[in-house]
Amino acid sequence: MENKEQVEELKVTAQSTEDTIEVPLAQAESMEDYKEELEASLKRVAIGDMLTGTVIGITDTEVTLDLKYYAQAVISKENLSNDPAYNLKEEIKIGDEIAGIVVKTDDGEGNIILSRKEANDILAWEKLSAMMEERTVIHSQISGVVNGGVIVYVEGIRGFIPASKLAIGYVEDLNEWLGKAVDLTIINVEKDSHKLVLSAKEIALQKALEEKNKKISKCEVGTVMKGTVDSIKDYGAFIHLENGLSGLLHVSQISEKRIKTPAAVLKEGQQVTVKIIAIKDNKISLSMKALIEAEEEKLNQEVKDYHEGGKASTSLGSLLAGLKLEK
Repeated sequence: MENKEQVEELKVTAQSTEDTIEVPLAQAESMEDYKEELEASLKRVAIGDMLTGTVIGITDTEVTLDLKYYAQAVISKENLSNDPAYNLKEEIKIGDEIAGIVVKTDDGEGNIILSRKEANDILAWEKLSAMMEERTVIHSQISGVVNGGVIVYVEGIRGFIPASKLAIGYVEDLNEWLGKAVDLTIINVEKDSHKLVLSAKEIALQKALEEKNKKISKCEVGTVMKGTVDSIKDYGAFIHLENGLSGLLHVSQISEKRIKTPAAVLKEGQQVTVKIIAIKDNKISLSMKALIEAEEEKLNQEVKDYHEGGKASTSLGSLLAGLKLEK
C-alpha cells in the first residue's frame, strides 16, 4: 500500500515538473512573436524623423496610421499634399503605406503628428528624377494657369508646363486647358531650386503619329479621293485628304503639260480630286495626272469601239472639250 502511494506521489511530482518546464517555453515564444513591437516601443521618436505606417483610419480632414509603435500617427489633410485639388478620400485607402516626417511627438492626445509633404520633399524628387530618366508617362490634371504656361501637381510637387509644350499646335487661350487631364513626360528636374518642368507635346505627337500610321495602313494604291490644297511648295502641293491624312502631289503629277510651278495651276483651299499612286515609309504620293490619263484611255477606248461598231454615244471632240484641270 505504501509503495502505491509513493508511485502516485512520483507521478504528481513529474507532472508538476513538466508544467514548470512548459511555462517558460511558452513565454519565450511570445517574446519572440512580439519582438518587433517591443523594439518599436523602446525606440525614441524625435522631430525630423521619417516614419512609415499603415493607414487604419480615414476622415475628411486626416488619416490615422499604425506605426507598430506605442502611439499612432496622424497626418492632417494640409500635411498630405501641396495640391489644392487633392481629395483625401479618393487618393488614400485603408491599408496604404505612407511615409511622413515627424513634426510633433505628441498632439496632447498621445498621437504623433506627421507631415507627408515634408517627406515628399525628400522622397518625391528622387522618384521624379527616376521618372524623367525612364520617360515615364504621367497622367495629371491641369490645376492652374500662370504667365507662359500651366500648373500641374506630380507626386505632390508643383510642376510647370510651358505653353509651347502643351499641345502640338499653338495654344491661344491657356484658360481653356484648366481642369483638363493630360498625359505628360518630365523634361527637367531641379531639386535644389524646386523646379519641375513637364511636356504634353511629345506624347501628343506620338499619339498623332500612331493614329496617322493606322489610317495609312488602311489606304490602298489606286484609291481616288477628294481633298483640299493645304500648302504649295516649289516641288509640289500638300493635299489634305477627306480621310484626314495629308499627301504630296508632286509638280510632275499635276498635269500632262509641263508647268513651272504648282502655283500656276493650283491655289490654297482649292478642292481637287487625286489618286493615290504610292505609299512608302508612311508617306502618301498623289497624282492628278493619273486621273487625266485614265480619262484619256477611256476616251480612246470609246473611239476604238466606235470604229469597230460604227456607233458611239458621243463624239471624241465633245468628250475632249469637256476635259479640263480643276482650278
